[in-house]
Amino acid sequence: MAEPRKYLLDANILIEAHRRYYGFDLCPGFWDAIVRHHQADVVFCIDRIEEELKRGKDELTEWTRAESPKTFFRPTSDPAIVEQFGEIVSWVQSESQFREEAKAEFAAVADGWLIACAKAGGFVVVTHEAYNRDIRKKVQIPNVCRQFQVEYVNTFEMLRELGIRFIEHPDCKQVGNAAKKVLSLH
Repeated sequence: MAEPRKYLLDANILIEAHRRYYGFDLCPGFWDAIVRHHQADVVFCIDRIEEELKRGKDELTEWTRAESPKTFFRPTSDPAIVEQFGEIVSWVQSESQFREEAKAEFAAVADGWLIACAKAGGFVVVTHEAYNRDIRKKVQIPNVCRQFQVEYVNTFEMLRELGIRFIEHPDCKQVGNAAKKVLSLH
C-alpha cells in the first residue's frame, strides 16, 4: 500500500476557511479534520505562517495560539529547506516576468519557505492560488511549484483525497435554525 500524500497548507487556506466557508461556528468539523489528519502525520503548515497568523486578533489567531497542535507548524530552519529557499528566491529574482515589487514581496513573505519545505520534505502544497503563466504583479505559488516540480492542490482537492466529508449532525432537526445546526466530521 502506498504511503498517503502529505500536505502543507498555505496561509490562505486557513484564513479563507476561517473567514468564509469553514468558520469555527459554522463548520468545526473542518478544524477537527485538520487536527486529526495532522495527528496522522498527513497535514501540516510552517512556522513562518504561524508567525503571520499570531499577529492577528481573531478566532484564527486564538486557534493558532491555543488549539493547534504544537507540531502542526513545521520549522523552516532545516538546512535542506534553507538551501531550497535560496534556489527558489534566486530563480524568482532571475525571472524578468515578475515586477521588482513582486520579487521583493515574495522574498519577504512565507510563500517561498512553504514551497521550499514542500520540496525538501516531499509535501503537496495546498493553496487557493492558481497558476498564471502571464502574471507579473505577484509571484504565484503554483508558478513556482511548477518550476520546482512541487505538486499543489486546492482545499477541496485535499479534502476529497483525504476522504473528508462534512454532514449535518442527525440531532439537528430544525431546518433553517443556524444556531442549532451542528456539522460533524464523518
